[in-house]
Amino acid sequence: MNITSPNGIHNTNAAPARSRARIAPLFRDRVVLAFAAGLVILAILDSGQARDSLEFALRSFAGILPFLVIAVMLAALSRSTGADRLIARAFAGNPARSVVIATLAGALSPFCSCGVVPIIAALLRARVPLAPVMAFWIASPIMDPEMFVLTAAGISTEFAVAKTLATVLMGLLAGFSIHLFHDYPAFASPLRAGSQGTSCSSALPLGPIQWRFWASPERRATFRTEFLSTSWFLGKWLMLAFFLESLMVEYIPPGQVTALLGSGAWYEVPLAAALGVPAYLNGYAAIPLMAGMLDMGMSPGAAMAFMTAGGVSSIPAAMAVAVLVRRPVFAAYIMLGLAGAMGTALLYALFA
Repeated sequence: MNITSPNGIHNTNAAPARSRARIAPLFRDRVVLAFAAGLVILAILDSGQARDSLEFALRSFAGILPFLVIAVMLAALSRSTGADRLIARAFAGNPARSVVIATLAGALSPFCSCGVVPIIAALLRARVPLAPVMAFWIASPIMDPEMFVLTAAGISTEFAVAKTLATVLMGLLAGFSIHLFHDYPAFASPLRAGSQGTSCSSALPLGPIQWRFWASPERRATFRTEFLSTSWFLGKWLMLAFFLESLMVEYIPPGQVTALLGSGAWYEVPLAAALGVPAYLNGYAAIPLMAGMLDMGMSPGAAMAFMTAGGVSSIPAAMAVAVLVRRPVFAAYIMLGLAGAMGTALLYALFA
């Protein structure tokens, strides 16, 4: 179909151009490229396994899809109603009480380790004390309602409950540890000079909380945008994770997993925590991977350490934090995250 431009010239390439504009972002998405590259390489090396891996990923994705829809709905409702602004109210009042409230708010907030950084920057610029901020900072990426649902579906309800308790303990440990040293100069002024935050996500939304979000065209648009973007984000990561799980099941001998991270040796929890930082994808992608590792003999304590340590201090989040806060604050963030992950994982291992 010919389309007439404002200058009167017929443009027969408008529709194909629009199609290319919609498809082009796919070729710039690193997760999509990694999935496609992995599938192509596998097809070249082992065509039969490539077909099996794709079928495995699609079948696994279909199985978790109902829980994924629930998770995405929760995230979209939180953003469109403005309920995430309630987080800012968790940091006022008595220091001990604010640490407890901030920890619980973090455990309920739907923010990943990268997405929470702009909120932390806004709170620190508003001169909110570092102790409750650190409690929220540590707790928020590890668990939230939608991750609880997906973890219960992908691993077990027992593991999801244990991870929630670990989240709370880690947040309390981080907050009260910082409070003990609140007079330390770097903790009193934690932001780097001239720090402008990051672009991982937007800061807290403006305007009052409006539970009847459908009455506002802008909030309906926010809900739609959040639902679609979160669906795309989680969907692509989960597909990649299921693909990697298929390779792990096929090519990693179960005996090696059991020997390294399932033997009950003293080093398995620290090793899993250390491996969780560079190897971590994100909290959602880790669920099917850990389910597969547990089936292959990985100990529950090691799995918990991997998920909590990676959730707090994944490399993308750590890079964003490093340019935001002073070095002592960054060091405290890393050490408290790893210490909390190992400590709670050891406790879980005692009772699992």
